[in-house]
Amino acid sequence: MTACMENRKETVRSKLLTSRRPTIATWNVRTMYAGGKAAVIAEEMKRYGISLLGLGETRWLQSGQVKLASGETILYSGHPEDSAPHTEGVAFMLSKETQRALISWEPINSRIITAKFQTTHKKINLQVLQCYAPTNDTDDETKDQFYNQLYTIVQARKGKDIMILMGDMNAKIGGNNNGFEPVMGREGLGTMNANGERFAAACADNNLVIGGSVFQHKNIHKAIWVSPDHTTENQIDHICISQKLRHSLLDVRVRGADAGSDHHLLTAKIQLKFKCMKHREGRVKFNTQLFQDIGTSELYKVALHNRYQALEIETLNEVEEIWKGLKTMWKDT
Repeated sequence: MTACMENRKETVRSKLLTSRRPTIATWNVRTMYAGGKAAVIAEEMKRYGISLLGLGETRWLQSGQVKLASGETILYSGHPEDSAPHTEGVAFMLSKETQRALISWEPINSRIITAKFQTTHKKINLQVLQCYAPTNDTDDETKDQFYNQLYTIVQARKGKDIMILMGDMNAKIGGNNNGFEPVMGREGLGTMNANGERFAAACADNNLVIGGSVFQHKNIHKAIWVSPDHTTENQIDHICISQKLRHSLLDVRVRGADAGSDHHLLTAKIQLKFKCMKHREGRVKFNTQLFQDIGTSELYKVALHNRYQALEIETLNEVEEIWKGLKTMWKDT
């Protein structure tokens, strides 16, 4: 009887611990242009307790960030030209708590966006990549360009940092993991296609584990896309994590969120916690997005050049004095 009670207490304790873990998710939303679409997604994000949501096929142009009335922030990346077609596009939607853990983010292009977050683990940051990969029918040149850029970003990370790669990879990995045992389990859905082989090989080269292939669930909790006649089920969106920190991934499964997309929401619960950074008093936050305007960029260069010439006139012998002078010059400009 005592043993049963102890087991029950341990089970309850485990559930409580798990429930406090942050949830990361990815979702192909099939455009963000519909009226109120962002608000609907934010509501679904709250309903499922998601801390960080990666969005695919947003179809927004250029890059930037948007603050929603409900408090969430969207960081987005799309085609840089105004005349470009409204295709592709990726983004992150951050909860209020996750915003305080954000260290930096970079809009790579219309298919890749990356962000780095501070965690409660000392000296370990979390780097997240949200992707929208080319479809299986796309030409090999476009696929090579996408994966080459992906390789460059993943391999540039620091050794201690945790890497999470997620998004609509348009890749079927299947349940046969022969040759890919270190990077995937046997819980994948369907049969591996050409894109699946390319994706699995990329994970193997970069020491990533495909989370959706590891955890045992019913097919309804694996299928990302289901045909209108309910005869075809595809598992083409994925969430991957660094192999050495595989234990930090507690679960990956599909949820029944609804935002007018034919893709389902894919969630992952991780053991690592975000750290809410307390900004020091007097710290200035610069809007670097303004540098995308050529006029602003040129104005900054001219003003900085004039200040630098004035700084050279002064006699600064100590390294600390030189550094303080340069730092003040940059900040004031």
